[in-house]
Amino acid sequence: MKKVAVIMGSDSDLPVMQEAVEKLKKFGIPFEVRVISAHRTPDTAEKFASSAAEKGFGVIIAGAGKAAHLGGVLAAFTTLPVIGVPIKTSMMGGLDSLLSMVQMPNGIPVATVGVNGAANAGILAAQMLSLEEPSLVEKLAAYKQEMADSVAAKDAKVMEQFL
Repeated sequence: MKKVAVIMGSDSDLPVMQEAVEKLKKFGIPFEVRVISAHRTPDTAEKFASSAAEKGFGVIIAGAGKAAHLGGVLAAFTTLPVIGVPIKTSMMGGLDSLLSMVQMPNGIPVATVGVNGAANAGILAAQMLSLEEPSLVEKLAAYKQEMADSVAAKDAKVMEQFL
């Protein structure tokens, strides 16, 4: 199975990005976690992205705040899908990060989840890899069923209160 790279611009992003790691673990997807800055270590970002496919990666998840250029920089140097996770900031609550990611120029797409949406990034990465990995299709279906069962249980509990 191909690996997923979980890249963040700063180690302060780890509490958010940990949610992507937890989803990848749940689905049994191998991953690598790195801190690579688009602005402070651009050469490292270029080297990582340009060699990611040959190193067995299938998807890159990039979490960044403020200017949030990490996903776009990585996407510029690879043909792999890149999922951006805008990190909530103190200045604009993450809107700055979100807009930086979704307003990529034509030809350099970065699929973007909601602010601090690393869990969804992990699930989306699993869905992307499932196109070539049938075992992930079953795991994703089971995950959706777990969610449905949880909602049904909560529904029953709430309905009991009003009978």
